[in-house]
Amino acid sequence: MFEICRYTPEKQAEWDAFIAKSKNGTFLMYRGYMDYHSDRFADCSLMFYQKGKLYAVLPANLNGDTLFSHQGLTYGGVVMDGKCTAADILHLMEEMNGWLQALGVKKVVYKPVPHIYSSMPAEEDLYAIFRCGGNLVARGISTCIEIPAHRKWRQNRRTALHKSETEGITVAVSDDLASFWRILDTNLVHTHGIHPVHTLDEMSKLKGSFPHNIVLWGAKNAQGEMVAGILVYLTTHVIHSQYIAATPEGKASGAVDAIMHEMLKQNYRYFDFGISTEKGGQYLNEKLIFQKEGFGGRGICYDTYEYTLS
Repeated sequence: MFEICRYTPEKQAEWDAFIAKSKNGTFLMYRGYMDYHSDRFADCSLMFYQKGKLYAVLPANLNGDTLFSHQGLTYGGVVMDGKCTAADILHLMEEMNGWLQALGVKKVVYKPVPHIYSSMPAEEDLYAIFRCGGNLVARGISTCIEIPAHRKWRQNRRTALHKSETEGITVAVSDDLASFWRILDTNLVHTHGIHPVHTLDEMSKLKGSFPHNIVLWGAKNAQGEMVAGILVYLTTHVIHSQYIAATPEGKASGAVDAIMHEMLKQNYRYFDFGISTEKGGQYLNEKLIFQKEGFGGRGICYDTYEYTLS
């Protein structure tokens, strides 16, 4: 049923146009985002044609004899448009498995797009993964706020918000990525002994390429100094917090709470904090998720499946 081929750079316009009209793709799957770290991954993204027309795509990379839903992305899986059917996606993945076997691939690791990022139901791939013998091998739990529901904040979060008002904290969209990165890097080094996944230069370039999708909200004290920030990724109806950081002064003055208060006024359906788990979900950072739940968020899962080809 399908013609399968690997993505090549001359197909970028066709790939990006398909992502734009898909029901479960986001700007992270545009080649301009995926390819910024092309030196780190052996790209093996696939394009599936039916009767000469592009039917679906799969952002992916090869690592040894394993095909991964692209390891440079938080989520991936088969990207589909609204015309895709369950039977077609099942046949597509069965044919893909045969194609991969011929390439020498022995295992597939698959990360579907969490349902909140889809513009309409888009879990045909999960059924196909089940039929392929896929096993759940990792599950991270994220905290998601359904913005229109306006769930009540916990008392400690409301108290912090009130303190930010009395401290004169002001919040606005900011272009001062360098100041935020200093705060973020200091926090991560002090708390975890690590640096951000992205360098300042990488994030500056990505933000320049996707200025409407990558946005920094900053909080300043009464002296005009940045004391906290939240860098967010904006998709069609989700605000995803990529990085959150505050100085000791910002933490004491409720600056992050002030930013959240402003962001939750935006015209989006969901705010996604990201996962609070490590080691494939075997460790839950209870303190971290408790803080997120204080804003009214509740759990959604980021899953990873795995199956062998025989």
